[in-house]
Amino acid sequence: MRPRAGKLIAAGALVAGTVTVLPAPATAASEPGPTTRPVAPLTWTDCPTRAYPKLQCATLRVPLNHDDPAGRSISLALTRVAHTAKTFQGPLLVNPGGPGGSGRGMAGYVAASLPPKLAAQYDVIGFDPRGVGKSEPALNCRPGHFDPVRPDSVPHGAEGERAGVERAQAFAKACGDKYADVLPYIDTVSTARDMDSIRAAVGAPRLNYLGYSYGTYLGAVYARLYPERVRRMALDSVVNPHGVWYEDNLSQDYAFDTRHKDFAAWVARNDATYRLGTDPTAVEAAWYRMRDELATTPAGGKVGPGELEDTYLPGGYYNGYWPRLATAFAAHVNDHDSAPLVKAYEDYAAADASAENGYSVYASVQCRDAAWPRDWSVWRKDNWETHAKAPFSTWNNAWYNAPCAFWPVEPLSPPDVHNDQVPPTLILQATDDAATPYEGGVALHRMVRGSSLVVEEGGGNHGVTLAGNDCMDEHLTAYLSTGKVPRAANAGAEADAVCETLPEPEPAKPAETRGAAPEAGITLHGLLGHVR
Repeated sequence: MRPRAGKLIAAGALVAGTVTVLPAPATAASEPGPTTRPVAPLTWTDCPTRAYPKLQCATLRVPLNHDDPAGRSISLALTRVAHTAKTFQGPLLVNPGGPGGSGRGMAGYVAASLPPKLAAQYDVIGFDPRGVGKSEPALNCRPGHFDPVRPDSVPHGAEGERAGVERAQAFAKACGDKYADVLPYIDTVSTARDMDSIRAAVGAPRLNYLGYSYGTYLGAVYARLYPERVRRMALDSVVNPHGVWYEDNLSQDYAFDTRHKDFAAWVARNDATYRLGTDPTAVEAAWYRMRDELATTPAGGKVGPGELEDTYLPGGYYNGYWPRLATAFAAHVNDHDSAPLVKAYEDYAAADASAENGYSVYASVQCRDAAWPRDWSVWRKDNWETHAKAPFSTWNNAWYNAPCAFWPVEPLSPPDVHNDQVPPTLILQATDDAATPYEGGVALHRMVRGSSLVVEEGGGNHGVTLAGNDCMDEHLTAYLSTGKVPRAANAGAEADAVCETLPEPEPAKPAETRGAAPEAGITLHGLLGHVR
């Protein structure tokens, strides 16, 4: 769920926030609701890329504040691959998550990844959410916030903690100083209302939707706001609505630590290639020794402990990165060669302007969507307790979210996304997903009446459709084709259908490290923002 320059995670207890007032559910016949300005039809122009030669682009103006439709407007950048079949099933809006993820690239990928006959029946539409990418204004609160080498993410004494707090305060203040007029409207409900403006602009009475990661929560909120405007909705790797956002982040700390142990175990099973030992515990200990060394001497003057964690966190999202990460780990430990590690950091974790934009929107949405503790002693207590059991990324992610303790805009309260009005919804979830743990998929399945849960048993990747698992893709394809969802034969079953996970990646020889993962998985996870 976290965009590029660090991924979503934190810990602690919720405090009370203000109330998000939801408009009354719309009906399919009502064009747009009373708080929405009339939407002009979109003008699509060709904007082909080498990979997606049929791509088109458009710009849509929407209200900054949907409750003041005559007020200031902002722009959304859209892409489309238009339908070509006589049978037209309407727009299929796609979102890669974040919050803060650019969605313009998703349209071409999804259209190319679905079976051609099915893709031809949809206008597949991607968009940069408000504040993101080519949408305007695009936020960049504090350029250089992730420049290396950052202070050690695990604070050493009061001075180390003070440095982290001051850095988080500086980011929050910079956002408030630059975007005071915008920040109150960078939130999930506003983005969901933007989605309905897209629906109206393309002239569709109902919307089809495919959302990944945070995009699942965005879809659930849209369905709560406009249940009669949902035609089909597929949600892949599901945010737990019960924990938005502080408690969900706590769950992630533990889950990513478990996934890092899975990586160490895989390295141990492939000792013939990596020569780091056959004991997973010893391999993990070697990784932490490497981390300690980098605190004293950052690799290439760029990779300290925080940067190392950022580099290896993508492996928690997608095991296709494991061969390259293992090669860099082994080179540093066995050969005292830090060049592969520095290159992996540059490719997987270094923050450019795009990553800074993604993080700025991430923080703006997360800090506005829900209440976070304002008393830093709560953060201190919760993160030390969590770190004691799950040290891999707890403090790194605490600092990633720490601006929310000092955010200049008052928080909203997350809407209740229970829903008994939408058509059957397809929920797709891996059992060992770290970014959105399995419990989130189960929770949303129980909250949305008539939904169907398809599970990748034993899978640890985040994003399980259009990434190489034919079984999961068959369920998505059947749903988008007919609207029908699988149903469990046993009424008491938790899952309606179960797919086997993909095989583990093969260890890579040094020359193979960039291409060791399946192409579909690498491309999808790049679009989902886990690496550049």
